[in-house]
Amino acid sequence: MLQEKLMADLKGAMRSGDKIRLSAIRMLRARIQNAEIAQRRPLENAAVLDLVNKEVRQHRESIEEFKKGNRQDLVEKEEAELAVLLEYLPQQMSHDEIVSAARRAIDEVGAKGPGDKGKVMQKLMPELKGKAEGREINQVVTELLGGRTG
Repeated sequence: MLQEKLMADLKGAMRSGDKIRLSAIRMLRARIQNAEIAQRRPLENAAVLDLVNKEVRQHRESIEEFKKGNRQDLVEKEEAELAVLLEYLPQQMSHDEIVSAARRAIDEVGAKGPGDKGKVMQKLMPELKGKAEGREINQVVTELLGGRTG
């Protein structure tokens, strides 16, 4: 289970003195605990993965902002923590794999054009959850449906 791996990695980071890994895992554990308190029950693996994804997204946004602010020191810290967080996500799909899955979903739902995007996304998102960023999936589906006329 993902939470057990996080705890083991947290202990390992404490022993080795890896401050970046320790910081990233502690932040993630705090998010998980807050979510568990809010829901009044332990989180399942899928919910933990959602939190990891949110944390990854937040780090990527922070990196962009720090680059705009010319804060290279903070960019490096965020990138190091991001690398740690990415270890807890499933292997990310390539752009070609996303395109292939999107084409399959478009055919399965019989999408004819941009108006059918909702149907395609509804079919595709559960299948690709955690394996690809929603923004990229959305972009691929939009491009593929844009070429079709309904």
